[in-house]
Amino acid sequence: MRITVIGGTGLIGTRLVRTLRTSGHDVISAARATGVNSYTGEGLEDALVGADVVVDVSNSSYTDEEAARDFFYTSTMNLLTYGEAAGVRHHVALSVVGTDRLARAEGGYFVAKEQQERMIVESRRPYSLVHATQFFEFIRNITDQAARSGAVRVADVLVQPMAADDVAEAVARTVVGEPLFGMVEFGGPEVFSLEQIAAQDLRARQDEREVVADPLGTYFGARLQNRDLLPEATATIAPTRYHEWRIAATV
Repeated sequence: MRITVIGGTGLIGTRLVRTLRTSGHDVISAARATGVNSYTGEGLEDALVGADVVVDVSNSSYTDEEAARDFFYTSTMNLLTYGEAAGVRHHVALSVVGTDRLARAEGGYFVAKEQQERMIVESRRPYSLVHATQFFEFIRNITDQAARSGAVRVADVLVQPMAADDVAEAVARTVVGEPLFGMVEFGGPEVFSLEQIAAQDLRARQDEREVVADPLGTYFGARLQNRDLLPEATATIAPTRYHEWRIAATV
């Protein structure tokens, strides 16, 4: 199978490309670093020649709504348009568990992600949406974003994070299957309060700052209910536990 991975040099993309190639697939790693830009369209036509599947694991470097909407709208429109012209038979996109809930909670970035998903669904192209929970590798960014005046004030919510390797495996599993014309969820094997896992992350970095669960705190601008970041009971559970990942990450 010939597969083009958009965002192929990123956190998930590098792992996904490696996983798919190990399985014997012909994989194009498409990113700005390889001369392909889904936003401008540069190199996109060539990257999709002969592709059976296009997988979008790219991300916006902007978290504000206007910039994120512009990125996801333009990139997704290009991928759908160029993909149809190239005869791509399956469009796979990685997104976030609870995108609809996060968008309703006035999370600007998540409004943009919901728009991206809606564009794919309404395109009538064969597609699959992969919803994953937060990555272990992303916890540091969450805690750093929540740092205020010597303390870390995080939203009072529950999370069920997973390792980036497991996310890549989940996407790969979806890529080689038939189009779902729908969404599939994946989550980690453990549920934490965001306060709990943020504190563990800081201690692992020898950072003694206090972590506080703030009932008025936001998650990248979104005001959430306690369980908004958790997947449904039907989600596929990834194998790697946080402690196992942390040990592997320090080796």
